[in-house]
Order: sequence, then structure tokens, then C-alpha cells
Amino acid sequence: MSYTALYRKWRPRIFGDVKGQDHIVTTLQNQIISGRIGHAYLFCGTRGTGKTTVAKIFARAVNCEHPENGSPCGECPSCRRILEGNSLNVVEIDAASNNGVENIREIREQVQYPPTEGRYRVYIIDEVHMLSTGAFNALLKTLEEPPSYVIFILATTEVHRIPITVLSRCQRYDFKRIALDVIAARLHELTEAEGMPVEEKALRYIAKAGDGSMRDALSLLDQCAAFHYGETLTYENVLDVLGAVDNSVFSELLRAVTEERTRDCIRTLDEMVMQGRDLSQLIIDFTWYLRNLLLLKTAEGAEDLIEMSEDNLRLLKEDAKLASENTLMRYIRIFSELSNRIRFANQKRVLIEIAFIKLTKPEMEQDPESILERLEKLERKVEEGVPVQTVRVEQAPAETPAAAEPQTVTLPKAQLEDLNLIRNEWGKIVREIGMSVRPSFRETVVEPAGDSCLCIVFNDPMAFEMGSRPTVLGDLERYVEHTYGKEMYFKTRLREAGERLDTRYVSDEELKENIRMDITIED
Repeated sequence: MSYTALYRKWRPRIFGDVKGQDHIVTTLQNQIISGRIGHAYLFCGTRGTGKTTVAKIFARAVNCEHPENGSPCGECPSCRRILEGNSLNVVEIDAASNNGVENIREIREQVQYPPTEGRYRVYIIDEVHMLSTGAFNALLKTLEEPPSYVIFILATTEVHRIPITVLSRCQRYDFKRIALDVIAARLHELTEAEGMPVEEKALRYIAKAGDGSMRDALSLLDQCAAFHYGETLTYENVLDVLGAVDNSVFSELLRAVTEERTRDCIRTLDEMVMQGRDLSQLIIDFTWYLRNLLLLKTAEGAEDLIEMSEDNLRLLKEDAKLASENTLMRYIRIFSELSNRIRFANQKRVLIEIAFIKLTKPEMEQDPESILERLEKLERKVEEGVPVQTVRVEQAPAETPAAAEPQTVTLPKAQLEDLNLIRNEWGKIVREIGMSVRPSFRETVVEPAGDSCLCIVFNDPMAFEMGSRPTVLGDLERYVEHTYGKEMYFKTRLREAGERLDTRYVSDEELKENIRMDITIED
């Protein structure tokens, strides 16, 4: 008999089994009980939070012959056929591989025919954001006025890519990340049912690694249990399988960083590489460790916000004394930037080593946190009576040559309007297109590049490499089109050495008004 993965074997079959989404489950149950069922629903949220599961339960509930408190009974012929995948009333479509206009046309043809059994035909379109623009347009009319026996359930992890015309036709339900306690309780329940011996500490770490996704947590549990089959799954076993690092290592690293022992940081990193630890997970866990330290120093009652044992919490409080709030904020910033860059890097270890060098040598950076950290170190040395080397700073000349006036360039009125629109909204646009690419667009400048085309100028080569990916530019173009109704194209370039980026752009009309004289354009 073939093995069934835990997340499939224990997938909820009634609303009561769904964990962490009570606000959605209650609403849908009340709709079924009262008979006030909508025609189009949009389920959005991060992966593994129950979007498709709830959609399938809802599809069974609306067709169930004997619903119980708005939930499917699971025993009637309609429920059994849908569970077995033999019902023609429920159609699941993967928009990632069926995203063309012809696929939507097939749906439009099918909805003309009422169900042969049951009350509703339910179309579940997963990853709906992958539909092409033409497919969305083809879906609009059917989505707005479907037959009374048709229900659409659209599921997506990227709601910002859904056209506003589609959003306005659906009831939207946002699936939240599932709380750590809820995931841990579910894992405990399943391991008992499976007869799987496991430590509570191991379950909580797996729940934390799931990052709000029940499916991810169950997959990780499956992986760990398979590796240590037939024995008790311990916390150390989980760390070994997932390539994670124990908090004691982070404590050693923090002490080495605060004492500016760069060599010890690199040596500890080398040991973790030799042990086969996952470097991406190292960055996530160390950032989380630094976050906990910062919470202890800044938030009252922070102990309630930190998930760990009393012993570990006591050690964490000791570690929190090693660095100030500003210093911890600098550490978190460096590692947050690193986590965004390392996904696509070939030499992850080198980037992490550079990050630790930055941590141990704040003089390498000129940001406010680094300057404050250097000042704090100087103050401590003065208080301890340690001689501090002074540096004589040459006085700047009294008069410095005036900076050259910025160049003025004229643009057609339409191009100038597009440029000003995007420049004024650039900060908002960068925030909306995603956390992962946001650092890449820091300190970028937008300049004109022709009709309906703008060029993004990058200062940093690595940021340029990240921001120039076709997928990033495609997301940017789609966002501008959906938000501002502008079909624009973006290209990128790297700023040249010594290049000024303060060019002023004006329209022909503005130039004429300012000059107040006739302008002759020579051939």
C-alpha cells in the first residue's frame, strides 16, 4: 500500500477541522445555514493556510443533502462523489498551467448547463493570478452574472496581481498565517493519532519553521519522522534534519560580534558549513534571535511574545545585555538585507562572511546606527580609562566652488506626465510590489526612455542584478497598469562612475513660458 503524506492524509474534511481561520469558517457556515450564498469568492493568503481546503469543503457543503451546522455531512452520495473526485459538479482548475483565453472559454461554455445532480456547479480556480490579461477579460462577464447554480472560488497567494475589475466582483476572504500555538497543537494531535513518539520542544520548533503554514509544518514533520523512523523524534534530531542551528551557537556568535572577534565568527560559520547546516535557515534563525533580543530591551512584558522555555529565556536576557538597541537594529538590518540577496546568490557563504565582517567592524558603514555604535564604544573606552587615539581633521576651505547647475531637458507633455506620475508614486510602488525586491530598489532614480517607457537607474551592481530580472519588471509593469491605468514599460541600467542624476525635465510649453521669447528649432 502506498504511503500518503501527512498533509494529505489529515486534510480537514469539515469546517470544524480547519485551524486558525475561524473568522472565515464562521462566515461561510452562516451563509450556508441562511441560504445567502454568493456567486464569486476570492480566497487570498500565504501558502499552506487552507485556501484550497476550505474551497473544497465549501463546494461539498453547498451540495450536501444533509448539511450539519453549515458543514458537509460526508456521508451522502454527493459528498462521497466529490471526495472521491468523481463529481461533475466540482471542477478544479490550476491557472498556472491553464491560463489562456481558450481555457476560460471552455468554462463559459460549461456553465450554460445546469448540474445533473446537486444544486451547484463549483469552479475552483487555484493560483488565479497566473491567468493572462485576456483570460481575465474573458472571465469578467461570466464572473459578474453567472447562472444561479454556478459558484466561482478563486484562490491566490498574490492578490496584488488580480485586476481590480475582478476584485470588485468577488467576496474577498484573507487567510491569516496560522499561529504557532495552533500549529503546534495540531502537530501534537496528529503525532498522537499516528503513534509517533516526539518531544514537545521538537514539535514547537517544527511549528515555528512552518512560518504560519500548516502544510509546510506537516511536510517538515513528515521529513523528520522519516529520517528518524522508529525512534523518538527529539529537538536535536529536528535540528539535524532541517539543517538548523541551536540558540547556544547564536549566543556564541553574538559575543564574538560584540567583542569584534571577526576570526571567531568566520570559524563558527565554517563549523556549521562542515556540519551541513542550511545557510538560508541560519540567516532566518539568527535574525529571529536578534529580534527576540531587541524585544526584551524595548517592549514591556516581552516575555509573553517570545516562544521558548524558561531556561532559554533566562539565557536570552543575559545575551540582551551585550548590545544596545541601536546596535541590535543595525544587526537586524544587515541580516534582513542579506536574506533578500542570498536567495539568488551562488556564493551564499561569502555573503554571510561579509555580513559578519560588517557586524564586527561598524566603521565600514556610514549609516546612523553604525555611527552611534562607534560613539558608544568610544564612550565605554573613555569610562574605562582606555586611551583613545584622536584624529586631526583638516579644516575645509572657507569657500568651495558652487556646484554646477543641473541640466534641463525638454520632453513631450505626455512623456513628462508619465515620468512625474511614477516619480511621485515611486516609493509607494516599490513598497507594493514586494518585500523581497524592495531593498534592491533603494536609492534608484527613474528617468525617461521614450514613449511609454521609463528607465530605472541603479547605484549598486548587485541591486541592479536583482532588479533587472524580467519577472520583477513584469510585476512592476502589471502593477502600474492595474493601479494607474498606464501601459508602460520599464528597462534598467547601472549608474556610471561620477554620473549626475539631477537632470530637470520640463515640457516644451513650460520652457517657452519661462524663456518668454520665440524659440527657433534648427533642422
